[in-house]
Amino acid sequence: MIDLLLKRLLQAGFVAWAVGTITFVMMKLLPGDMAYRIAASRYGYDFVSQEAAQAVSVELGLGRSAFEQYVAWLWELLHLNLGHSLVSEEAVNELLWHHLGYSLILAIAALALSLFIAFPVGVYCGRYPGGRVDKMVLSLSVLLRSAPVFVVGLGLIILFALQLGWLPVLGFGRPEHVVLPSLALALTLTALSNRMIKNEAYLVLRSAYYRFARYKGLDEVRAYERHARLNIALPLIAFIGVQAVGLIEGIVMIESLFAWPGIGHALSHAIFARDIPVIQGAALVMGLLFVAINTAVDLAQYMLDPRIRQEKVV
Repeated sequence: MIDLLLKRLLQAGFVAWAVGTITFVMMKLLPGDMAYRIAASRYGYDFVSQEAAQAVSVELGLGRSAFEQYVAWLWELLHLNLGHSLVSEEAVNELLWHHLGYSLILAIAALALSLFIAFPVGVYCGRYPGGRVDKMVLSLSVLLRSAPVFVVGLGLIILFALQLGWLPVLGFGRPEHVVLPSLALALTLTALSNRMIKNEAYLVLRSAYYRFARYKGLDEVRAYERHARLNIALPLIAFIGVQAVGLIEGIVMIESLFAWPGIGHALSHAIFARDIPVIQGAALVMGLLFVAINTAVDLAQYMLDPRIRQEKVV
């Protein structure tokens, strides 16, 4: 386990450097006057001028070479300082910390909801493969998987907010505000995970050890609880690490669509304003979240699956 944690720690350091460097280069390659965009974000496009843009350039040191700016950012990163926003002048550490909580609420709600839907549906389809329910779920899964997450979100807005009037679209002050954005994310995650669970359930429920449990006299419910449920769930735990990429990507689009005040929403605004420290910081946090999720998945597998612990001992 110590080796695993050290490996993930080194991976986190590499991800921090790689994500920050790639983001810095991409923003520098974008066309347009960065100082003018930053000034426009500060004062508004109706009041910005070339003089204001020049003043911003001098104030922020944008006239320095790209290499000098990159070295300065790297030095600050080594001191765990992500700098200050070029627009609001707020410390990026504090800004992202404020937004991180909202993103975690959304991610945890979406992941929990997707598991709540995918597991029983997948097990049922694995128990009765090729049936009417299995074919219907397969069709819905293909549809949801092929549609971008923001399209799924728009469909939910039209149905539950505009047509039925059951749920709000914007806001974050009450529990019902998280329902639509988390449901949009959950449906896209469920589209793939329920198929994986269906395949695992099909194999486990037809395995020799499960059939032997039934031959011993255990009824279907007790045989499932003792010999099938955990064996079906273990591959799902590993699959959560694979889905982390889609979850983080979906958060950026869903937060922008629903004006949810998370890191993805802050990232989209920072890209438009060319606020490089915020962009680098947000991308860095998302990369580290990916590493953290995979670390948690590895630890969960290590604790829940005795076969992995035996392999480590051997």
